[in-house]
Amino acid sequence: MSKSVHIKRAYEPAATSDGYRVLVDRLWPRGVSKEDLPYDEWCKDLAPSPALRKWFGHKVENWDQFRDSYESELRDPEQRERLHALIASAKGKRITLIYGARDPDHNHALILAAELEGLY
Repeated sequence: MSKSVHIKRAYEPAATSDGYRVLVDRLWPRGVSKEDLPYDEWCKDLAPSPALRKWFGHKVENWDQFRDSYESELRDPEQRERLHALIASAKGKRITLIYGARDPDHNHALILAAELEGLY
């Protein structure tokens, strides 16, 4: 696959290799000013629903069920349209999903990246 989707914490410095930078959290990352976070688009509607995000609570023991539930949310026709619109907005550039969660192994950006990668 020639195109790629990457993820990066909001607290890591931006790089030119990031390509099209997309904030994918519903809430703005704590401790980061809007002037200090370079991004091309904020896709808060692609984040997990508020109810799912609160239920997950970043608890590793909830990860498998969270992943399944979020994947189900992303299969909604409106979400599919948003995913395709994001790909179109990137205009062939690498997409870097920006997220604020502390855990690099258990966060929604991983799931979203996999979904996008399958469409890109």
